[in-house]
Amino acid sequence: MRRDAFRRLVSEALRDLPEEFLAKMDNVEIVVERRPTAEQEDAGGEGEDEGLLMGLYEGVPLPSRTSAYGGVLPDRITLFQENIEAVCDTHEEIVEEIRKTVLHEIAHHFGIDDERLHELDY
Repeated sequence: MRRDAFRRLVSEALRDLPEEFLAKMDNVEIVVERRPTAEQEDAGGEGEDEGLLMGLYEGVPLPSRTSAYGGVLPDRITLFQENIEAVCDTHEEIVEEIRKTVLHEIAHHFGIDDERLHELDY
């Protein structure tokens, strides 16, 4: 899939989020990269799907921010296009994996860790 088409799918996934979540997201950018760097792989741990990292949240989660938080670069949510495409067979599966990954990484921005996401079956 072309990078611009993949980015459009990410934008659509964001657009479909409830407004109350979007309104509370603060100082975060969402980007698409082809694949994770070695450092991102280490930071993200092992992904669930065939050991591939689909996305990564890097930053200070909202609940951890104190009054000293300020003047910092935006948090970053990265989706890894080649890894997502590698575990999907159809366009519909890519759309669903993007949606799932966006939600998962935004949950980290809101302070929800992987253990809790697994408890929620997400």
